[in-house]
Amino acid sequence: MTQVLRRLSPTPHPDLLVGPLTGDDAAVWRLDDSRALILTADFITPVVDDARTWGHIAATNSVSDIYAMGGRPLLGINLVAWNTEELSNELLGDVLAGGSDAAAANGFVVAGGHTVDDPQPKYGMAVVGEVDPALMLTNTGLRDGDALVLTKPLGIGVITTAIKRGMCPEPVEAAAISSMTQSNAEAAKVAIAAGAKGATDVTGFGLLGHLGRMALESHVDVTLATSQIPIIDGAHRLAEAGTIPGGSKRNLAHVRDRLQVATDVSDLTVLLLADAQTSGGLVFGADPDAALAAVASLRSSGHEAAIIGTCTSGTGILELRT
Repeated sequence: MTQVLRRLSPTPHPDLLVGPLTGDDAAVWRLDDSRALILTADFITPVVDDARTWGHIAATNSVSDIYAMGGRPLLGINLVAWNTEELSNELLGDVLAGGSDAAAANGFVVAGGHTVDDPQPKYGMAVVGEVDPALMLTNTGLRDGDALVLTKPLGIGVITTAIKRGMCPEPVEAAAISSMTQSNAEAAKVAIAAGAKGATDVTGFGLLGHLGRMALESHVDVTLATSQIPIIDGAHRLAEAGTIPGGSKRNLAHVRDRLQVATDVSDLTVLLLADAQTSGGLVFGADPDAALAAVASLRSSGHEAAIIGTCTSGTGILELRT
């Protein structure tokens, strides 16, 4: 996708605060000095068997981009691809009800949508939010000396692959669903309070992919302490059993030339850090003391957050240590 976008010539405009050039989570359009609109869209194929739960996950995943920019959501529009020959309207109603559940939990309104006929069902939302430009979080905002905070554990891609293959233990599936339906609203609030300027949500490109792009755009190198990175219980065993999505392997290949891995970090650990997530957490940079306070605050509100690494001025290198 990056190669495709490089062929385009985006139209510059002084009010387009964030466009496609830095690979950020959403577009941001300035209305005035204190207000800007955030626009994003995302949709996914089913990741769990229950239709309403899938809808909830997909909508939570879509609105996450608003929080990754430091904003709050206002309005969502459903995006649906549906196999009308094989899937019932009642099932579609369950999916949309799950989306409404997520909207209610995140405080925004669903105001319609669009549906197309497609052999492979897909669901998500286009979402509009708002942000104060002075508090906006972006891919370019990591700073020399920042400590990195991750707000949710990894392993979703491995677990959802195991679910599709009928190999996932129920407690592991339940933990993954709980993580995927957890809003990033509180994480964004805490990041802003910590003085963060750089943040992204960890989704399809995995932690290494999303953080690697941030490092490049922010002109920093990142050192990760792999033993401190939270991973959902059971994901490691499932990965050992081979339930690794193809997207995770592609993610790793994409960052391999900028990756420096210590000899005591296992290949499987590296692959889990590239695991393709759905509705993952935020990763943001803050002053080390503020990062410690942010982790404490997030843990008190039910987030499995951790400080996972540090930033230094550089060229986008990702160093992995134990």
